[in-house]
Amino acid sequence: MAENSAWLMSGLEDDVRPRMFEVADRGEAFALATIVKADGGPRPVGAQMVVTARESWGFLSGGCIEDDVALNAREVIDDGQPRTIVYGTGSPLIDIRLPCGGSIEVIIERVSPTDAALADLRSLTTARRPAVWISDGRLRKCIAQEHGDDTAPALIVRHYFPCQRLVVVGSDPFALAIAGLGQTVGWDVSILAPFGPQAHPPIGVSYDRRTLAEAMNDPAPDRWTAVAVATHDLEQDESALIPALQSPAGYVGVLGSRRKLDQRLAGLRSAGLDQPAIARLSAPIGLNIGASSPWEVALSVVAEIVDASRGDTHRVVAPSRKPHVAA
Repeated sequence: MAENSAWLMSGLEDDVRPRMFEVADRGEAFALATIVKADGGPRPVGAQMVVTARESWGFLSGGCIEDDVALNAREVIDDGQPRTIVYGTGSPLIDIRLPCGGSIEVIIERVSPTDAALADLRSLTTARRPAVWISDGRLRKCIAQEHGDDTAPALIVRHYFPCQRLVVVGSDPFALAIAGLGQTVGWDVSILAPFGPQAHPPIGVSYDRRTLAEAMNDPAPDRWTAVAVATHDLEQDESALIPALQSPAGYVGVLGSRRKLDQRLAGLRSAGLDQPAIARLSAPIGLNIGASSPWEVALSVVAEIVDASRGDTHRVVAPSRKPHVAA
């Protein structure tokens, strides 16, 4: 993203890992700026920017400090010396103010394209395994989260989780809107529509026309996968819901009316699903915002997935408390 625009479009990229890998693939070193302390401000500890000689991605404030971070980051690229910069309260930079108050502490480190930690981060990201980036600004490592956090002397400890996946089952405007909004927020989205249209969906998402028996577990859902079923067909719904509810998927929801809910749940019980598995189902799908149009329903679904992802365990949604969504 070139920096010749007054609009901070690069800040829409919250997860900067793809940019880190892209720059490394070009054989370039880059600067990685990480918030390590925050007292106020719109961005949390762990927010990051990637900066090259001409580009930058990510954001650390509401536009107050990004230019100065980029300036310092390019000096770090040139001299290799990490920098710790405090903005706001307690900062010597009196000409850079934080209108929101408080303070932000940022550490900027130079990362070479051949850095072993970067290679390990790429491997863990590809394998959809949580990773921990541990650095003192000069030396760094990246380990799988399950291996524990040897972070005692580290100045930078950044946890990375697999990208949110969204699997949408269906091909009608509700399915298209859910998939499209998921793509807009940066998720890895795929549409499954057995024997659906030959043409690819008119949005840039993956598309699979195979039977659900083949497509639902390729790849198998993990806890960072959300499954949104919108077929309006009970038999097709079950073909998607049964493997989804048997998997570790972090969210499973189905579009449909309340009047069909008992029949749907009875079918899941007949298929051998136990009550804990069935209780994971969000039905009817989405937060209760009175949604009716495809885009409104999509908004309610994406918001519910975000809400569910904030918990440490699978969110349990009582079907009896869910809003009505017309079939």
